Amino acid sequence: MKIDKRQLLNYSILIPYLILSVIGLIIVYSTTSATQIINGGNPFRTVINQSLFWGVSLFAIYTIYRMKLSFLRRKAVIYSVILFEVFLLAISRLFPPINGAHGWIPLPGAGNLQPAEYLKLIIIWYLAHEFAKQQADIRTYDYQALIQGSWIPREFTDWRVVSLLLLAMVATLPDLGNATIVVLIMVIMISVSGIAYRWFLTAVLSIVAVSGFVLGTIFILGVETVEKIPLFGYIARRFAAFFDPFGNATGAGLQLTHSFYAMSNGGWLGRGLGNSIEKKGYLPEAQTDFVFSIVIEELGFVGASLILALLFFLIIRIIIVGVRARSPFNSMMALGVAGMLLIQTFVNIGGIAGIIPATGVTFPFLSQGGSSLLIISIGIAFVLNIDANEKRKLIEEEIERTIG
Repeated sequence: MKIDKRQLLNYSILIPYLILSVIGLIIVYSTTSATQIINGGNPFRTVINQSLFWGVSLFAIYTIYRMKLSFLRRKAVIYSVILFEVFLLAISRLFPPINGAHGWIPLPGAGNLQPAEYLKLIIIWYLAHEFAKQQADIRTYDYQALIQGSWIPREFTDWRVVSLLLLAMVATLPDLGNATIVVLIMVIMISVSGIAYRWFLTAVLSIVAVSGFVLGTIFILGVETVEKIPLFGYIARRFAAFFDPFGNATGAGLQLTHSFYAMSNGGWLGRGLGNSIEKKGYLPEAQTDFVFSIVIEELGFVGASLILALLFFLIIRIIIVGVRARSPFNSMMALGVAGMLLIQTFVNIGGIAGIIPATGVTFPFLSQGGSSLLIISIGIAFVLNIDANEKRKLIEEEIERTIG
């Protein structure tokens, strides 16, 4: 009996994805149209570019959903994607920096391509593939199976070498935000690989300790000292805003102070869609990593909370797919995608609220950025395919038991 894959589509994931994507297009228009008009441009230009990427995203979802998972798990396919990512990251350095960092490739008439965004999903895909092959050894040897008994990698193709090389290419752009996200994704993938849970706690405590040490060192030395270190001037300005945003209100702290003003203006119910004050030139690049500040200003705490609730519902549904999956690759892939969305959400909100230094990380679905929307969509496509694959296996086993 052949089961039509369309009957296995998980609408509890697809429908929230579609709703959030449409909300994202509305927010992109709301946050960019005023600036476009002030500059004498087409108010629909940015949202048209975003819509083009969404069209590509929908096609990607359809294509990936129709593919066989066995093809997506082929080593040749994964390594081909990694090599192409390395090529894109290298090419991005040839173009002028934006806000102090390289990492964008201009696309004529369609905005910019940001290769670092794609690395988030590539790392999930690659590590899920590598760790799935080691399940028997992980069950026996715990974390030692992941390092093959040695802290020093013995092969160039070791997952640690490949991952760290890709991470280094992003960090030296410098792209602190995406590098941070990639590190946290790696921690999640290692944690869900099957090793004992105590190692997850160890990793989290280590990250907290290192972060505290770095923040303390910069605070003691002073941002001016750190700014003199090559490649770290851009990062130092972020820390200056974090330590004293109102003391640097016309410089490094400009975005964060106006982010506070925007959220304060919003109150419980907001000023109304399109009525933000801060997006009209006061909050620079309001449509990217500080977009949620404008969402709070226009829709209020209530409206912003409803969007967050829908996003968290989507993440929970993806986690459920990962927990229920019996294939190690399927489980790690789904949990990795959920982790990517969760981390990106918390890092973005932490940045706009001044809880952590601003990292330039976009808010899922809502921020302007075709690359971000495309990579989220591809991640959703993987999860939908995985869920359908798991359901098909259960149905086929049930049919075999019934016949037998």
